[in-house]
Amino acid sequence: MLERPVSELSKPHRRLPDQRWQIYPQKPELAQNLAALTTISPIVSQLLINRGMETPEQVQAFLNPESLVLPSPLEDFPDLAISLELLQNAIASQTKIAICGDYDADGMTSTALLLRSLRTLGAQVDYAIPSRMHEGYGINKRIVEEFHSEGVGLILTVDNGISAFEPVTRARELGLSVIITDHHDIPQKLPPANAILNPKLIAESSPYRGVAGVGVAYILAVSLAQQLGETKGLIQPMLALFTLGTIADLAPLTGVNRRWVKRGLQHLPKSNLAGVQALIQVGGVQARGDEGARGAGEQGSRGAEKKIANPKSLKPEDIGFRLGPRINAIGRIGNPQTVIELLTTDDMGVALERAMQCEQVNASRQEMCQQIEQEAIAYVETEFVASLQQDRVLIVVQPNWHHGVIGIVASRLVERYGVPVFIGTYEDEGHIRGSARSIPEFHVFEALEYCHDLLGKFGGHKAAGGFSLPAENLKMLRSRLIDFANQCLEPQHLKPLLKIDAEVNLNHINQQLYQQLNALHPCGMDNPDPVFWTPNVQVVEQKIVGKGHIKLTIAQTIDNQEYRIKAIAWRWGDYFRLPPRVDVAYKLRENYFNGNTSIELELIGVRLPIEIQQFFASPPIQSSTTFECNQRQYTCGFYKNGIKAELRIRNSEGKVLAIQPGHIIGLLGTNRQNAKEVDISQPQYDSIIQAALQALSVLSAEL
Repeated sequence: MLERPVSELSKPHRRLPDQRWQIYPQKPELAQNLAALTTISPIVSQLLINRGMETPEQVQAFLNPESLVLPSPLEDFPDLAISLELLQNAIASQTKIAICGDYDADGMTSTALLLRSLRTLGAQVDYAIPSRMHEGYGINKRIVEEFHSEGVGLILTVDNGISAFEPVTRARELGLSVIITDHHDIPQKLPPANAILNPKLIAESSPYRGVAGVGVAYILAVSLAQQLGETKGLIQPMLALFTLGTIADLAPLTGVNRRWVKRGLQHLPKSNLAGVQALIQVGGVQARGDEGARGAGEQGSRGAEKKIANPKSLKPEDIGFRLGPRINAIGRIGNPQTVIELLTTDDMGVALERAMQCEQVNASRQEMCQQIEQEAIAYVETEFVASLQQDRVLIVVQPNWHHGVIGIVASRLVERYGVPVFIGTYEDEGHIRGSARSIPEFHVFEALEYCHDLLGKFGGHKAAGGFSLPAENLKMLRSRLIDFANQCLEPQHLKPLLKIDAEVNLNHINQQLYQQLNALHPCGMDNPDPVFWTPNVQVVEQKIVGKGHIKLTIAQTIDNQEYRIKAIAWRWGDYFRLPPRVDVAYKLRENYFNGNTSIELELIGVRLPIEIQQFFASPPIQSSTTFECNQRQYTCGFYKNGIKAELRIRNSEGKVLAIQPGHIIGLLGTNRQNAKEVDISQPQYDSIIQAALQALSVLSAEL
């Protein structure tokens, strides 16, 4: 018999993704009733139920966001009236206005939006964005002093400022007025600005509650234009910039965001903004990569770089995966002035030049991310992976990483290890700057506040944040974050959570189903793309394409008929090869290639079929059974090998195939000493394994 220790089993491949599958409880009766009352399909009804809509009124408000009756922003934002008064007075007196923006997509689109609108409304306005490399996030005293020396009378922050107590205090000392527009979490002490516009300061029930920084800027600019009676020609360009920034910043697509983004996506393809048209040309029209596969974007790093097929409207992924990353890349490793010029110029030649610069910088950003991610994984596997279950948080700091892209790498580490990640790099020998990304049960901003005495500057919200600290505090910060993580996280939280909407068989996946899902668009944060699952499919073909993606064909047999569909698993090279039979979780995607359109699966989860999991978790008692496969006789059974169960299959010649759960490599031989490793995903082994499991299930039922 094969008696080689478990530890000697070669592990040339990672096991399957270690995920928590949370499948929504299905409510078929309620779904049927909603479908009958609202003329939508039962499957879409179930998806809406999963998103908290269970009455016809809620469904109609969601499906038709234009029907939403909006309160005046003046009612919901207490400081909006004084903000408008300050801006009107500055325009009337030609007082210099200076915008202090941020270097991410939200901050740059906000800056461009207010620059365009205020200039159109007659203001004397300029802007500054702090250096990511040398100053970090948010307005600072240097910028305030510089504004003062240039004769600025009114400072307008966008996407920052809510935590800038000292810089705002200095501005007021110098006699400058300050309007803060921001959407980040509220600190314990607010800065002494003349006016603060932040959706976190208004009622939770307000439809404006979820706007990003660009949403606050949009509300301010539209309100000002309306008050001055000069909205003509202003709203459409501002809506385009609002849509770009809202999606790129992963703001929730609910409330007014859903209403305005839906409108903006229809308008974007025909936008009269030269910068938007240039971005679409450079980032959306030119197919790249492997048969349409796109390089990793920033929103989940998945999707297909393809031509925009429907010129009447875009989808959020067109921005999230193509346009947004090209803007964000500039803010991460380039000069934000490039994007501001792109989005404020009316010269198509200048716009195309700036869009090409965005394209080149984004390509560099992708390469940089890949290299840092590989280095970070190697470091984690060596230093921390053994203690992750105890620590419940990952703190990774290394020199010579570009802090402009470490936030993206942090997201990928969260996806890989299922724990909150704080990642940093040394600015110099004495200082560290970092980014944090989280899991649903862990609040980044509260964690940073818990460590406030060890940090320099910090900010953020529940899912993400940024921070700096003296290098000498790193050890104490690690200890403090581990303490915080152990207060709010349980062991079961330490797996990436995969929320799944409904089970679908492959024979139901077609263009009709895909079109039905359009009712949910635009999808994004708080209104995610539908996720389906199909049990016990066969992986027919699989190969690596591009930079570590798995391209595959899966099959399901229903009533003796086989249904096949193509799929892609982005950046899953570590999991290649997938086992021959798996449960799959996926999103549906349209693929355009060589003039053809087809529906494909974008895999986001895979696990062993549930019956196989149950066998290995609590296998039948150690008794064996016989079965026949391909006209040959075999015996099989489950046996303990170390602490794990192992399936062993013996043929009539005495050779044994030994398989452990989740492994794609098995051992084949008469004993472990001379056994050879075999790829059990090969068809000749798969058919035998399936027959063995079937025989054991019959045995288990009889017992």
